[in-house]
Amino acid sequence: MSARAKPLSVYRRRLKRRGIVRVEVHVRKDDAALIRGVARALDDPERADQVRALLRARFTPEKAQGLKALLMAAPIEGIDLTRAPDTGRPVDL
Repeated sequence: MSARAKPLSVYRRRLKRRGIVRVEVHVRKDDAALIRGVARALDDPERADQVRALLRARFTPEKAQGLKALLMAAPIEGIDLTRAPDTGRPVDL
């Protein structure tokens, strides 16, 4: 291991023990300060719980309660749901 690589690997192991992972995102230049601010807020013990709750409420998709709830939430305007009466086929016994 080179002289430069060893301190970096030690640093990354230390972060891993603390439960911190590296995340790389690509954002517009205008949004970089905003993303950094969110990361700082998540790292602040006083604000972390409130920020996590806010982000989860806004960006976590709701899970369907079941098939009935999923069908009730589906947009059905303009769909013809009528069926032609089916009397079956004639059967000789």
